[in-house]
Amino acid sequence: MGTAVLATAALSGAPVSAAPATVDVRLITFNDLHGNLDPPAGSSGRVTLPDGGTVDAGGAAYLAAHVADLRGQVRNSLVLSAGDNIGASPVNSALFHDEPTVEFLNQLGVAASVVGNHEFDEGYAELRRMQSGGCHPEDGCQFRESYGGADFPQLGANVTFDDGRPALMPFSVERVQGVPIGIIGVTLEDLPAMVTPEAVRGLKFGDEVEAIDRTADLLTRLGVNAQVVLLHQGDNTEGGGPDDCRVTPGPASEIAAHASPAVDVIFTGHSHQQYNCVIDDPAGNPRTVLQGASFGRLLSVADLTIDRRSNDVVRPATKAHNRIVTRDVPADPAAQALIDEATGKAAPIANRKVGTITGDLLRAGAPSGESPLGDVLADAQLAATQGNGAQIAMTNPGGIRTDLVHASSPAGEGDGVVTYGEAYAVQPFGNVMQTLTLTGAQLKNVLEQQWQPEATRILQVSSTLHYTYSASAPVGSKVSDLTVAGQPVDPGASYRVSVNNFLAAGGDGFTGFTEGTDLTGGPVDLDALVDYLGAHPDIAPPPADRITAVP
Repeated sequence: MGTAVLATAALSGAPVSAAPATVDVRLITFNDLHGNLDPPAGSSGRVTLPDGGTVDAGGAAYLAAHVADLRGQVRNSLVLSAGDNIGASPVNSALFHDEPTVEFLNQLGVAASVVGNHEFDEGYAELRRMQSGGCHPEDGCQFRESYGGADFPQLGANVTFDDGRPALMPFSVERVQGVPIGIIGVTLEDLPAMVTPEAVRGLKFGDEVEAIDRTADLLTRLGVNAQVVLLHQGDNTEGGGPDDCRVTPGPASEIAAHASPAVDVIFTGHSHQQYNCVIDDPAGNPRTVLQGASFGRLLSVADLTIDRRSNDVVRPATKAHNRIVTRDVPADPAAQALIDEATGKAAPIANRKVGTITGDLLRAGAPSGESPLGDVLADAQLAATQGNGAQIAMTNPGGIRTDLVHASSPAGEGDGVVTYGEAYAVQPFGNVMQTLTLTGAQLKNVLEQQWQPEATRILQVSSTLHYTYSASAPVGSKVSDLTVAGQPVDPGASYRVSVNNFLAAGGDGFTGFTEGTDLTGGPVDLDALVDYLGAHPDIAPPPADRITAVP
């Protein structure tokens, strides 16, 4: 499979109008859009180039324009998604249960998508509603008078009910000039650790390779020999540009090396990385494996040649690249109109009062790096994960996007009022809280990783954690006097630590978090903040007494 040799012998007397021996097909895939209709802000809206420079990228209207351009270059194209289309979304999508994002995907002509972990954020019943349509059972239809659902299937070959019945379609088949192309969707096996237990109650998530092999074999028996996998699982990288393959071998590489040789290309997701790799399949044949960062910043493009006689991909002819969704092209008018509609309708909800403060909560840090807003966010995240046994919470300063100011709110309700929109502006990324177990030694190691060659990033910590650091001490030996709940940290003892999923995956160089065990999912960080503001009116800026800096 996937290495069929083209028949090159000419047939004497063949009619001039004979169909070509091959069909060219372009696959255009994105991953981890997370409802980013507007161009994402900050580092989330930039793509790193091979030379280390960056370029602004992303935005649904620009994504649609680039898709149209890519489609216009070839006769046959399919648009696909590698999951996490929705969930952890900005306010103009999230306020409407991501219905605007699904409408955008319908506009885009998506042919199929795999489910990611965030498709399960609101549970299986809501996932089915997003697929089939209908108004939300509690909130009704707030975006438009009705919601028609997704025009494309959401696939999950390894997602079953507890009794073994398929919970989602395992694959779909698209025909291009009469040639069938099988699209297999597989999500990460450890998805239950990424969401609340209630969200996946009654469901099982099986081994990725087993699901791919089983589904690929079925497609082969049906005569569908050109096969593509949408895999919501990915690897991390050691840098590089969009088309580099500097991956740190991880789950996606492992799956790619062992999944059925019948599969001709694998689009990955989940890890929000950019890479364009070739990994040998179990038969020793090279196979393209791609990922396109996140938030609509890249489009992963694979150009396939399919032999009409065998209906199989001519694997050596495959060409692939990651295209940057630059913002130097005219925005797609239909997509922009949809975005403007969602933004306008979100405004009244965004102005809802969620709490009050007695003074400015600034993200700028004291000399130690501790900030008033960082303190409040960490305390909110600790409160939101008490059910996970959390003793400490820590958050990354880069995830705090703006201040909470005491001045009058956009709703005009007076000084000190915090609106939902203002809270959202502080934490717009929708990261999911995760609680993990670290030893005292591992906890200290994480804190030592705040000093890195390229930058110093001081984590914001909950009131239960205190320590001192020496700016002049050698890297790796800066932290001392570390206490949790007033007690010195025991290097061999275990501590439950809550962080967002970005940090849990080793983001910002905090690889020590990846050593954590017993991971338990929690709420979205914004929800933690909103709940905390509601439960603690008139929050005052906390004193900067958790982190002490000495020469």
